[in-house]
This record gives sequence, C-alpha cells and structure tokens, in this order.
Amino acid sequence: LTYEIASVIPPLSSDLFIIDANSGEIRLRGTLDFESVTLYDMHVRATDKGMPPLSDHCKVVLEVLDVND
Repeated sequence: LTYEIASVIPPLSSDLFIIDANSGEIRLRGTLDFESVTLYDMHVRATDKGMPPLSDHCKVVLEVLDVND
C-alpha cells in the first residue's frame, strides 16, 4: 500500500502535515497553535499496487488541546 494525504481542512494548513507513503504514519512539519486552529480534518488515501490499483480513504480528525489552561 501507499498512503497520501488527499485533503486537509482548513486548507491553509496542508503544509503542516506529512505522511510516510509506506507506513501511513502522519507527522508534523511545524507547530500547532490552539489559538489559531483547534481542529484539523484530514482525508488519507491508501492505494494498493494491483492491476488495476484499488484505493480507499479514511478521515483523520486532530483536535488541538490548549496546554496553557
């Protein structure tokens, strides 16, 4: 399988996340700020290497907690 992030909401946040194409592990490229965005909604697509290739998707929701409060 290969994994990719198909979309991120809010769209301006798409550069914050990176996915390992082989394992599907999602990592941060930057920092998250609770004051700016409290919820991220990502759609991840997994595609196999068959002929024809088949794919499916899942929704990943990331809720940011305010550690200062």
